Amino acid sequence: MPNAQCPMPKTQLLLHLIPIIGFFPSLWTLYRGQGSREQLAISRLSITLALTWLLGYLLLATGAASSDFFPLRLFILNSFLTSGYFLVSVWLILRLIQGKPGRLPGFTTLAERVLGKYLS
Repeated sequence: MPNAQCPMPKTQLLLHLIPIIGFFPSLWTLYRGQGSREQLAISRLSITLALTWLLGYLLLATGAASSDFFPLRLFILNSFLTSGYFLVSVWLILRLIQGKPGRLPGFTTLAERVLGKYLS
């Protein structure tokens, strides 16, 4: 019977790591404060990745819109940032499917420090 319950939490973890969309279930999980330790850690990481991407995206888009010298370079950098966010999310999803921990060296520590203090 424990094997029958195993796929559901893994499916929930994968849902949290979907780019942009996974932000909302992650926020809900942290707001409720319920879930396994791994689920809370993945939720913090997902929110940190999404907010970092959003902040970078907005700053680069604003810079490109207000710059007369190199708006094309900023738009290209913006597309690299967005592609990187999606690729990191897919990589984390693949790691979870393989049974490996979903951790990123810099972001996991940042997520634990910042979001662990306020949303757990």
